[in-house]
Amino acid sequence: MAKYNVLVLGSGGREHALAWSLSRSPLLGKLYISPGNPGTAALGDNVDIQPAADAPPGPEAWFEAIDSFLREKEIALTVVGPEQPLVDGITDYLEARGHKVFGPSKAAAQLEGSKTFAKWLMHKYEIPTAESIEFSGEAALHDLEAWLSMENENWPVVIKADGLAAGKGVFISHNRAESLDHINRIRGDAELRKAAGKIIVEEFMEGEEASVFAITDGRNARLLLSAQDHKRIGEGDTGLNTGGMGAYGPAPVIGERMLRLVEDTILYPTLGAMQLEGHAYRGVLYLGLMITDEGPKVVEYNCRFGDPECQVLLPAMKSDLLELMLATVNFELEKTEVSMSDDHFCCVVMASGGYPEAYAKGMEISGLDKVSGEALVFHSGTRSSDGKLLTNGGRVLSVVAHGADLKSAIDNCYREVDKISFENAYHRRDIGAKGLKRSG
Repeated sequence: MAKYNVLVLGSGGREHALAWSLSRSPLLGKLYISPGNPGTAALGDNVDIQPAADAPPGPEAWFEAIDSFLREKEIALTVVGPEQPLVDGITDYLEARGHKVFGPSKAAAQLEGSKTFAKWLMHKYEIPTAESIEFSGEAALHDLEAWLSMENENWPVVIKADGLAAGKGVFISHNRAESLDHINRIRGDAELRKAAGKIIVEEFMEGEEASVFAITDGRNARLLLSAQDHKRIGEGDTGLNTGGMGAYGPAPVIGERMLRLVEDTILYPTLGAMQLEGHAYRGVLYLGLMITDEGPKVVEYNCRFGDPECQVLLPAMKSDLLELMLATVNFELEKTEVSMSDDHFCCVVMASGGYPEAYAKGMEISGLDKVSGEALVFHSGTRSSDGKLLTNGGRVLSVVAHGADLKSAIDNCYREVDKISFENAYHRRDIGAKGLKRSG
């Protein structure tokens, strides 16, 4: 049997989950993770791939260093975890040099990297989504402010910066004063201003959010799992947005009939639209959806696995992830099938107190040795020092457990969370509560 050396790019809980899943494949030769974290170090070799000291600024210098590493270690497949390298064009750069990459091209990654492109595509090809209006150019914020100051009875509205903004670029405005406050927040934040060269204002969609994930080679697609993320820091979905405080899957709001509807009205129309535009999409496609009374509608596309959704999706996958990824990059996905567990899965994120605002680092983590072998703990913001595991980020650990039903999965997960401790640890206690209400 052929063996394949693999490089995973990234350092968070998503990348730990990817490394864990890939490490279980009989097709795997050597696994490298760059830069990785203390959790991935137990599964492969963490490597810090850096551009040359005298390299010019910009992503291409890093891409060049990765190209050299791939040649040196005879890497058969590169798996890109985060969205920024994909939007910057890492797939195009490496493929032009003969490497296989699991992740979309720069043009295809516009589905996440440019909300205006995604909206334009959906409206052109009649893919269900919210109605919207676009503001662009140097006067985009001024024009938006003037438009919102006019008589408008259609509150709330959703204001979205066009580009990547680390999850900070979407605002729900319930009235004129709130919308102006959101505009001023964009003006006052350099990262948001950079992302807001174009701005979209959308109608507010009523319904329940959920996500569906699919692997695709551009022509064929295999549905993986539906999931529901919990973005807000506070219980009951209150407080500031975060990278995600937990997830569970499958989501009861997306039953078998709804899944088929998503496939027929959103997934394949999106893939077809991208082909027609000359940007065939390969990799994992994350469909962020609103399940409305009129059916599923697209809230956003993402061009990579979600975090923490990835941490429930991959443990639920019975199929060989590496085999699926190789089939994707070799345009052979039609020869494969995907098998998912019948169990339910729950992930609870343990965070540093104060996150998503200021928080302390360097707190010792204890209790991991007490976690059941039936559960999984993926590292997000950790580091090792003198034989101790310490906190090193806002989101520190993702704890994952499963059960025959959603309640069992949630109960099992919190049982393991309670075994782990560090100073000022914080986690939500209501992950999955929305699903329990729906599932009865």
